Amino acid sequence: MTVDLSQIVKAYDIRGVVPDQWDETLAELFGAAFVRVTDADAIVIGYDMRPSSPGLANAFARGAARLGADVTLIGLCSTDQLYFASGSLGLPGAMFTASHNPAQYNGIKMCRAGAAPVGQDTGLADIRALAEQWTVTGAPEAAATPGTITERETLDDYAAHLKGLVDLTAIRPLKVVVDAGNGMGGHTVPTVFAGLPLETVPMYFELDGTFPNHEANPLDPKNIVDLQARVVAEGADIGLAFDGDADRCFVVDERGEPVSPSAITALVAARELAKHPGGTIIHNLITSWSVPEVVRENGGEPVRTRVGHSFIKEEMAKSGAIFGGEHSAHYYFKDFWNADTGMLAALHVLAALGGQQGALSDLVSAYDRYASSGEINSTVVDQAASTAKVKAAYADADGVTFDELDGLTVTAGDWWFNLRASNTEPLLRLNVEARDEPTMAKLRDEVLTLVRS
Repeated sequence: MTVDLSQIVKAYDIRGVVPDQWDETLAELFGAAFVRVTDADAIVIGYDMRPSSPGLANAFARGAARLGADVTLIGLCSTDQLYFASGSLGLPGAMFTASHNPAQYNGIKMCRAGAAPVGQDTGLADIRALAEQWTVTGAPEAAATPGTITERETLDDYAAHLKGLVDLTAIRPLKVVVDAGNGMGGHTVPTVFAGLPLETVPMYFELDGTFPNHEANPLDPKNIVDLQARVVAEGADIGLAFDGDADRCFVVDERGEPVSPSAITALVAARELAKHPGGTIIHNLITSWSVPEVVRENGGEPVRTRVGHSFIKEEMAKSGAIFGGEHSAHYYFKDFWNADTGMLAALHVLAALGGQQGALSDLVSAYDRYASSGEINSTVVDQAASTAKVKAAYADADGVTFDELDGLTVTAGDWWFNLRASNTEPLLRLNVEARDEPTMAKLRDEVLTLVRS
C-alpha cells in the first residue's frame, strides 16, 4: 500500500493533528529523511511548549542519529531562536511548532545551515517522498556509526546577538506590556529584555500549549483585546503581542490602538537604511503604499514580492536586501541570516520610541499614511470565477491598471486592492487601501459585494 502525507506536508512546513495525522513514529522517519535530503552530518533541533513537542522532537533526533548525524537539542525555544542556532552554529535545523494553530496540532519548520528555508521546492517534497516510502518498506538501514545526541543552551547567546544589532543603551525608561499568549515569548522575553531600561508588564507568560487564555495569533483582532485594555489601564508606552512560536510580533500604541505591520515595516526600514545607506528593502504586494514611499525617501530601493516567507527569503538572498516586511507581522533581517524575527523588530520599535520623547502614536503617524481595510476573507465556491467577475467589473474604469503577480491587484490614482486565493481553503482574501477612509470603505464594500454575490 502507498501512504499519502500530502495532508500534513504543506508548502513551507509539516503540520497536522497529533496523533491522528502524525505521531512519533512518523517524526522519526522525518528525522532520517531530513538528514538524507540535506546530507547533514550534524543538525540542531528545538521545540515549543505544546504537550506533544518534546516527544516528537526526540523521535526526530533518534531518526537523524540513526543515519549518522550528530544532534544538538536546544530544548524549549522560539522559532527565531532555532534560526539563530542554525545560523550561528552553521547547522541545518528543525523546529517543532504549529505556530498559532490549536493545541492538538503540531508541525516542523525545517532549514538548511544558515537558516536557509526548506520548502516544497527546496527539499520538503523529497523528505515527504522518503517518509512515504519508508512507512511501507520500513526504516532505512542504520549508519555504521550512529550519531550522538547532546543538549545545548542557546537562549543567552540568542539574546546577546539580538541586542548587539540594536543600540538600546541611550533610550528613556519605557513601560511595556507584553502578551505572550502562553507561547514562547514567555520564555524569550525575560532574557532578551533583561538589563534594558524597560518596566515589563507580563501577560500570559506561563508556557501552556493548550492556550487557556486566547489563541496565540495576534493578527486576529479578538486575540489582542486583553493587551489593548491592559496597555490603557497601566498607562504603558507600548504593547507587544507574540504568536505561539514567537517569530511574529504585533504592536499596540499607548492608546491601545493596533499599529499596522506596514507602519512597523516602514519604521524599521528607515532605521536599517540609516545603518546601510542605499540598501534594498523587500515588501510583499499587500503592504501599504507607505512602505515603498518611506524606503525611497530614505534613499533605499524597494522591491515588491509575492506573499509568503519563501518568496521573501528567496528575494532577499537574490537581491542582498537588508530587511523585508510583510502585512502579517513577519520581519526579515539580513543581519539575522535573512530569517524572520519578531523580537528584533520589537527591539527596533523600542529603540525608536525610547530615542525620542513623543508617544508611539505620534512616532508611527509618519509611517501610517493611508486608510486600509486589513485582510478580509470570503468563502467562495469558485475562486477563479469570482476573481474574473471582479476583474471584468473594473476593466473599463478610467486609469485602472491590473497586475497578477499574486492574485489580482487593481490600482487607480487614489486606491488599490488585491484579491488572492487561499492555497489551503475555499477563500478569497481581500486587501484594500485608499488615500482616505470614505474611498477605502466604498471600494471595500463594492468588491465584497461582487465577491459574495
